[in-house]
Amino acid sequence: MNDALIELRLWRQFVAVAEELHFGHAARRLHMTQPPLTQAIALLERHLDVRLFDRTKRSVALTAAGAALLPEARDLLARAQALPQHARAAAAGEVGRLRLAFVSTVGFAQLPQWVRAFREHSPGVALELIEATGDVQLQSLARGEVDAGFMLHSPGFAPPELRHMLIAREPLVLALADHHPLAAAASLPLARVMAEPLVIFPRRIVPSLHDAVFGLYHAAGRSPHIAQEAIQMQTIVNLVSAGLGVAWVPDSVRQFQRPGVVYRRIAGPRGKAVPACETSLVWDASREHPVLQRFAGFVRGQLAGA
Repeated sequence: MNDALIELRLWRQFVAVAEELHFGHAARRLHMTQPPLTQAIALLERHLDVRLFDRTKRSVALTAAGAALLPEARDLLARAQALPQHARAAAAGEVGRLRLAFVSTVGFAQLPQWVRAFREHSPGVALELIEATGDVQLQSLARGEVDAGFMLHSPGFAPPELRHMLIAREPLVLALADHHPLAAAASLPLARVMAEPLVIFPRRIVPSLHDAVFGLYHAAGRSPHIAQEAIQMQTIVNLVSAGLGVAWVPDSVRQFQRPGVVYRRIAGPRGKAVPACETSLVWDASREHPVLQRFAGFVRGQLAGA
């Protein structure tokens, strides 16, 4: 007999005899007669090639091997008993792992309180957070390395191949150094802003938003002068504080309280609004699992109660 094929019934019978140290009492506890129980213990000992009990006509005692095996057998039976509940919890998404990617702008606003609340709501879920730009998230989702991601994009430009849930929509605001000559201006016409060097993220990071910013300049007959590119919004703001240029950033970046930077809302051409951006929770529907479904439902509830 293969070691892996020992039935739980034999371990249950071993534990009963080990705890009762009396075959008759153990048999009654197991609702069986004594001879089959005696045979079962003998079978287990033959299978293990180990003597588990010292038996006389008057007493039964555990051998050293039996005493060492008893806590392991108890643990095995307890875990086996817990399996049905564990399976139901897994099917309901109450236990498992969720690998969640996010852009830094979500970390300024919703993410911290949502992570705290979700961990309280679903303590059996191991939540793994991975900060990543949009292009990296798409690659990771395609490879199955993350389960879902909070991604930044222009309104209506969530990745069409992925399921998505709109989290927030916000305008772009202008970040500029507090010592910049325009920082003290009562109003900032768009034409004056467009003459300034621009700090911006590479197009591959958020193509739709990059194109929207360039479209703002092109609609006014201008081409932006790119002073510096940077991947993370925190880095962009830090470069602005160093005086390298101005930057268009999501309004939520205001919560990144970097000394030396101010934020201004700018009127678009002919009174139109400047571009906005959206944040969506995105995931591959073909890889959807109960924990992800539970998290998506949690986020919907948070948005409904906001």
